[in-house]
Amino acid sequence: MSPNTPSSGFEPVEPGQTAAIEMTVNGQRCSIDVEPRSTLAEVLRTNLGLTGTHLGCEHGVCGACTVIVDGAPVRSCLMLGVQAHGTQVLTIEGLAPAPGEMHPIQRAFSDKLGFQCAFCAPGFLMTTWALLESNPEPTRVEITEALSGNLCRCTGYRSIIDSVEHAVQITTGRAAGSGAAPSQETDSHA
Repeated sequence: MSPNTPSSGFEPVEPGQTAAIEMTVNGQRCSIDVEPRSTLAEVLRTNLGLTGTHLGCEHGVCGACTVIVDGAPVRSCLMLGVQAHGTQVLTIEGLAPAPGEMHPIQRAFSDKLGFQCAFCAPGFLMTTWALLESNPEPTRVEITEALSGNLCRCTGYRSIIDSVEHAVQITTGRAAGSGAAPSQETDSHA
């Protein structure tokens, strides 16, 4: 490395060797040795045992492997594990506030029967999390656009979009995109 090249804190390794990386996953600091060619999805599933991140197409098309890296949704099948060095990663296992509890997004999808087989669920849930972090009250069109990079082979997407709208209702007390004041009715699931 030349003296003018900025350091990422990661040292390159020879083929056949492992690289030591550090990252924070679901709030826990991790130091692990990984093969430089391993994807972030493989590191999460194999090295850390977080199998909730699903591998579908392994080409970045289906979105099943979506996780949050430093606040942004990322296809973990396209990102190398070594690229996650120094980052904060949120997976489906870290979405719930506590063991045995559901995040409001998970509850909304459960309430509205958003999925059938649920293989695609982790990717849709993490994409929804990212959407609602950046836009807490999206319109149906904005929801559809945000989820357009995730594929589901079971549903017709209507139940998934309805579930996101319900998540908006749970988290804000308003109908998705309506701007209306919260209803005085109480939700028996809230």
